[in-house]
Amino acid sequence: MRFRDFHKNIKIRIAESFISGMVGSMVFPFMAIYLANHFGAKITGLLLLINVFVGIGINFIGGYFADQFGRKKVMLTAEVLRLFAFFVMMVSNSPWFESPILTFMMMTLNSICWGLAGPANQAMLIDVSTPEQRKLMYSITYWANNLSLAIGGIAGAFMFQHYLFQLFLALTVISTGVVILVAFFIEESYAPLQVKLRPTEHVTKLFSNYRKVLQDRLFVWFVLASILILSMEFQLTNYVGIRLSAEMPIQTFLFWDIDGVKMMGFLRSENTILVAVLALFVSSIVSRFRDRYVLVWSCFTFTIGYGFIAYSNHVWVLTIMMVLLTVGEVFRVPVEQGYMAAIPPDDARSSYMAFNGLKYNLSMLIASVTVTLGSFLPSIVMAIGITSLGLIGTIIYFVISPGLDKRKSDHTLKQAS
Repeated sequence: MRFRDFHKNIKIRIAESFISGMVGSMVFPFMAIYLANHFGAKITGLLLLINVFVGIGINFIGGYFADQFGRKKVMLTAEVLRLFAFFVMMVSNSPWFESPILTFMMMTLNSICWGLAGPANQAMLIDVSTPEQRKLMYSITYWANNLSLAIGGIAGAFMFQHYLFQLFLALTVISTGVVILVAFFIEESYAPLQVKLRPTEHVTKLFSNYRKVLQDRLFVWFVLASILILSMEFQLTNYVGIRLSAEMPIQTFLFWDIDGVKMMGFLRSENTILVAVLALFVSSIVSRFRDRYVLVWSCFTFTIGYGFIAYSNHVWVLTIMMVLLTVGEVFRVPVEQGYMAAIPPDDARSSYMAFNGLKYNLSMLIASVTVTLGSFLPSIVMAIGITSLGLIGTIIYFVISPGLDKRKSDHTLKQAS
């Protein structure tokens, strides 16, 4: 299986996501600083919270629309709105005009666009791929996303403060290119039955759709396990980062003296570099083993690695455990996403993807709670608690893995027929 064998929609989305993600990560990770400078820290926290909840709400609407009207229509609508948002943000931070309020409003519009397009994008990738292609597809996507975030984050750290207008200009140009790609080169991958409904009927059907999703117990348990495992990943920039900055003594590592803050930065860089290297080879290795064993053992390895990082202050232990958990991470992701692709039925794929998208928000919520608990509880108790979350997620995966294999097998037979 090779990259050139993919459907053209997949090739376009991978290339476009890499470029958009790279430029976007030069801007959006730093927007909290921008808002704090203009509105103060307290107001900024509230504004960011509004942004998150708007994105969650629209995510469900986007999933429903993509199942009712087709993937391409929803994606194109979202990309046109995103182009408008970036253009207004560019104008609002130009040498001739500045408006933080307009900038925040367009940030919110961009969140709406992510909510609209996200489930449709994920569903389209599943629509045009075969089960045999998905491990490689998700491995390449994961690799490209991490590399784009790493490059963009480093560049943004140097450019954001003094070249904000130029960055928004670049986003506007790239967004124009994305609109052209979606409008003229992306093919529609799903043609729903054309049934005319009144607005009130759409509301009723939306709730009915998600009620059916919640009745799929295998999917609900799968998402719960995903949330618990993913919540560990967010600990690095939340509880673990705070703990290291407060507890870790300065130590000599190779040729440098490293404190807790520098150690967190080093661990993030180590993880990003290892993912970029290992993700290139993981697909061929994973294909040699049964998916259920890869999923369970990779989650266990990931959990143990973060368990040590949640407690240890020794620079070499932290470094070695980051290698261990990153190996677990790169093995887990393509298998986990491959299972996710096989769970939903064709006519509700975007709705399932929308619900699955909640795992990022709920995982971040868990990570935020651990920050609060960490201010009261000792490190050993927090490490045990964080490790327990990962182990519970791993056990859930182990218990439901026969059902996941059956669902995947049924999905493969259906596609073959």
